[in-house]
Amino acid sequence: MSKGEGQRKQQEMLSLRPSIRRFQTAIILAYALAVMKVKSPKVRFNAMAVESFSSNNNNNSTSINMRLLAQVTIKKPNFGHFKYQNSTLSILHNGVQVGEVVIPRGRASARKTKKFNMSVDVNSEGLSGNDINSGVLRLSSRGKVSGKVAPNEGYKEEQIWRNEV
Repeated sequence: MSKGEGQRKQQEMLSLRPSIRRFQTAIILAYALAVMKVKSPKVRFNAMAVESFSSNNNNNSTSINMRLLAQVTIKKPNFGHFKYQNSTLSILHNGVQVGEVVIPRGRASARKTKKFNMSVDVNSEGLSGNDINSGVLRLSSRGKVSGKVAPNEGYKEEQIWRNEV
C-alpha cells in the first residue's frame, strides 16, 4: 500500500462523515418528534355518588343543595412527569356554575394515572325553577390544569390544559 493510496482512503472516509452525521441527526429528530412528543394530560371524572341531598320548595323558588363524591384522575399518557399548580374544576348546569372544587397541586408521573377522591358542594341558586322541576338536573364539568411537563430532567415546557369532562 503506497502513501498516496492511504491519503485517498482517508479522504473517502472524510467525505462520508457529513452524510453519516445527517443520517444520525435524522434518526434522533424522528425519535424526538415521534416518541418524546409532549402530550396533554387527561383529567377525568371517573365516578360520582350523591352523599347528601336536600331541596327547598317555596312558592316562588325551588333550590337544591347536594354534596357529590367524585373520583378525579389525572393521566399522563406519555414520557415525562407533569407538575401542576392548584387548579379548579367547575360543575355546570347549562353553562351556569353550580359548584366548584379545588384540585391541589401535585405531580403526575410518566405514563401513570393519579387518582384522588373529592367532595363537591352543588347549589342550585341562580337556576330557574323549570330546570329543577323537570326532575332531571344535567351536570357537566370544566377544568383548567396548568403546569410544566418535563420529558427529561433538563427540559421543561409550560403547558396549560383546558378540557370539558
